[in-house]
Amino acid sequence: MITELAAMLKERFGIVFNDPALLAEAFTQASYVNEHQDQQLKYYERVEFLGDAVLELVVSEYLYKRYKDMPQGKLTRLRAAMVCEESFASFARECDFPKYIRLGKGEQKARAWERDSLLCDIFESFVGALYLDQGREPVLKFVHQVIFPKLDEGRFDGVFDYKTTLQEYLQRDGDVAIEYQLIEQEGPANERSYEVAVVADGQKIGEGRGHSKKEAEQSAARQAYSQLQ
Repeated sequence: MITELAAMLKERFGIVFNDPALLAEAFTQASYVNEHQDQQLKYYERVEFLGDAVLELVVSEYLYKRYKDMPQGKLTRLRAAMVCEESFASFARECDFPKYIRLGKGEQKARAWERDSLLCDIFESFVGALYLDQGREPVLKFVHQVIFPKLDEGRFDGVFDYKTTLQEYLQRDGDVAIEYQLIEQEGPANERSYEVAVVADGQKIGEGRGHSKKEAEQSAARQAYSQLQ
């Protein structure tokens, strides 16, 4: 199982562990260790502790540098949405981590690999193990592949109001006229989509689509804000 995991990590992420035992530890639950006491195995909790701290730091640094004018409160809310059990469990699934977790027979029977709490722990422990094995740069490369693109995909848009954020950014040095212009609407009433442009002082700075005008405006504001940043 760990051999297959190592092959997957190399193929998908270009990651090759110097210490395969450390990788195995990150994917081993205590229940598995208890059933294989003769092998003197370790389980993931210690490296998970480290990975939790590493992830919070690298995500915090990335948000701080990317959103240069975002106030502390909004940065905190965005980080909380990214560095949480639900998000880490989702990232673990997208990396196909569940199939490589070593579990005891009882936990296998209970389908523990489906639990968000366990998947979150495994994602954190993997990052902790990678940090111990290779240092900060490989961790940054991994999170740039797995986590940060989700910002551009709009995964965390519900955390804050992009229209307000864009307005605050544009008007930080004075008044700026901002308006949202409907470019196109198409489809039947129950499946209608809208395309909207956001215009600042007469200049188009972003476009967005959505199933409502409000959603399209938020999408346009997000695109504009991201480009300005």
